Amino acid sequence: MPRILVIDDQPHVRATISLALQAKGYTVVSCDNGSNGLIEFDNGNFDIAIVDIFMPGLDGAKLIKMMRSRRPDLPIIAISGVLMKRSGRTALDFLSMSPDLSSVVCLPKPFKPSELLMAIERATAAVRAA
Repeated sequence: MPRILVIDDQPHVRATISLALQAKGYTVVSCDNGSNGLIEFDNGNFDIAIVDIFMPGLDGAKLIKMMRSRRPDLPIIAISGVLMKRSGRTALDFLSMSPDLSSVVCLPKPFKPSELLMAIERATAAVRAA
């Protein structure tokens, strides 16, 4: 089964994602911030990354760009639950506007395990199509 790197600053989100994916047979490595996630990414061989957009320090958008510069074919899922006050939109709504992030699959929090599994399928297919 694929190895998945989960990077999110919220412990309960990391735990929930890890449990849901491990129940489906995935191997999961989780990190609590972007800097630790990048170190783990550089030292590991991952098939998919799930990255929170809003984290202290190295934020998800910058982290994703760094990961893509190292491995352009990596399927990535960006997650966020932060709403922008005036528009009611999330940062996920704007990721596709950046050429570096156009094939990143976006998944708003909260999400169900089935939605996460579908996002993994979409992310894998998006990289194959690129």
